[in-house]
Amino acid sequence: MPASPPYDAIILGAGAAGMMCAAVAGQRGRRVLLIDHADRPGKKILISGGGRCNFTNLGTAPDRFLSANPHFAKSALGRYTAADFIALVDSYRIAWHEKTLGQLFCDGAARQIVEMLVGECDKGAVEFALGRPVTAVEHDGMAFRVGIDGRIVTAAALVVATGGPSIPKMGATGFAYQLAKQFGLKLIEPRPALVPLTLAGDDALFRELSGVAAPVVARHGKVAFREAALFTHRGLSGPAILQVSSYWRHGEAIDVNFLPDQPSGWLRAAKRAQPRTTLARALAIQLPDRLATTLAERLALAGELANLADRRLEEAERRLAAWRFTPNGTEGYAKAEVTAGGISTAELSSQTMQAKRVPNLYVVGEAVDVTGWLGGYNFQWAWASGWAAGQSL
Repeated sequence: MPASPPYDAIILGAGAAGMMCAAVAGQRGRRVLLIDHADRPGKKILISGGGRCNFTNLGTAPDRFLSANPHFAKSALGRYTAADFIALVDSYRIAWHEKTLGQLFCDGAARQIVEMLVGECDKGAVEFALGRPVTAVEHDGMAFRVGIDGRIVTAAALVVATGGPSIPKMGATGFAYQLAKQFGLKLIEPRPALVPLTLAGDDALFRELSGVAAPVVARHGKVAFREAALFTHRGLSGPAILQVSSYWRHGEAIDVNFLPDQPSGWLRAAKRAQPRTTLARALAIQLPDRLATTLAERLALAGELANLADRRLEEAERRLAAWRFTPNGTEGYAKAEVTAGGISTAELSSQTMQAKRVPNLYVVGEAVDVTGWLGGYNFQWAWASGWAAGQSL
């Protein structure tokens, strides 16, 4: 097959990180080809944030990202910040608002962010090749050769921005990991993250509460998140649970504080104030009725509070403040918002995202072993890592 004229860089993946990288490199005068097997750019962006794209977080900091090397993300995040991306959004007159916990969303639709990124690529004369599955990737020592459409395209540099396997219905695959193995790059075992947890055994009884939500503090080890938890027909979800899921591993437990605002001794105080009330009714003042009833039943404290010993009420308080669940799994990549793990940061330069052992090979975005909290952090990593590589190409 004849080789087409060489590009300066070929970028695989027209998602958040890939488009950012392409735009930055293109505007620096590089001849860039952006390839994606999807027929439209930014498909995951379009569905993010309920269709409004939670495009960054004001609280972005390295300690809100998981990685085998917790220091790796500092460089890129420090050089392209949330403020930098907000300035770009503002330059396109895209209206946005802050929700809880520093999360920024478009007032309108997520497509505005996609259109902005495409506009930035157009400024850099980036060439798009959409709906073009890659059939082969090779490196001949001088250039990278990529097979698409029965032809070979070549470039001095290759950027892997194909993400992870989360949300396969959007076309997500583990292609980045295949390339990593091909080029001898180590992997940190990928796993679903920001994903609902499933319950079995004794905990399975809580699945009867499907649809019930409550504000809680969910804890795993040293991390704790105060947000809503949602009971589902398979187990636990909601922002607080999705957050701890990124840290959870099979066989481990998580603790849920159902009443994070209650001081020690509140049940004994309730007993004195309303001795004839029941535990279920006392809980229902602060929790949904169905949840209050279920918790009271599981605590096996029936009857009026006046008839319950203080030590039993104290034990109930301790249980309610750290209710232990031992999930038996997750709902997998199909429901995971992102993928944790991926191409090892030990293989990459934190300054440029270039592979240390394969010159001119770069990896950005979700394919890298850097995973953010829920709430716009993963987009900020995509912008920052894509920008870092784009500056280096």
